[in-house]
Amino acid sequence: MRNLLSISLALLFLLPAIHLLAQKDRPEPLTETQIEEIREAGIAPNERVKLYLKYTDEHADALKSLAARSKSAARSKRLDEEIKDLTALMDEFGSNLDVYSERHADIRKSIKTLPEAADRWLAVLRAIPSEPSFEVSLKEALESGQDFSDQAKQLVTDQTAYFLLHKDEANQDRAEPK
Repeated sequence: MRNLLSISLALLFLLPAIHLLAQKDRPEPLTETQIEEIREAGIAPNERVKLYLKYTDEHADALKSLAARSKSAARSKRLDEEIKDLTALMDEFGSNLDVYSERHADIRKSIKTLPEAADRWLAVLRAIPSEPSFEVSLKEALESGQDFSDQAKQLVTDQTAYFLLHKDEANQDRAEPK
């Protein structure tokens, strides 16, 4: 009985440490400053979308630059990290778009260029020659990029159609129940 109690207490103290270690493996694609800017823009959907566009463009540009460098182990490792960051950022961006879409926020202004941007990010990923050290990350990024591109195109279509029917809700951050 005493051993069981000791094991339980040990697990109780070790689980938070294991959780913190697992979090370190998860890529964080944004800096603390960028995260804070996105938080501050949280109540303004159009501003938040513009920030996500800007930061995702920056990651895609970094990837493009890295891919142009000569092959090395350091380059491959860095490309793997950057590909994972871009994937995580597109997924996070997509989740935000889902929320704004569900609550019928009028984000038509900020998503006008989104389909072209998504296709541009996808083109950057497709231009990277696959290497064994980041083959899996690149495959996942391409799938995520294609999903995001499809989502962006559908969102523009959906927003246009919705606000044609609901003109009274145009320019709102959230459709209020009537």
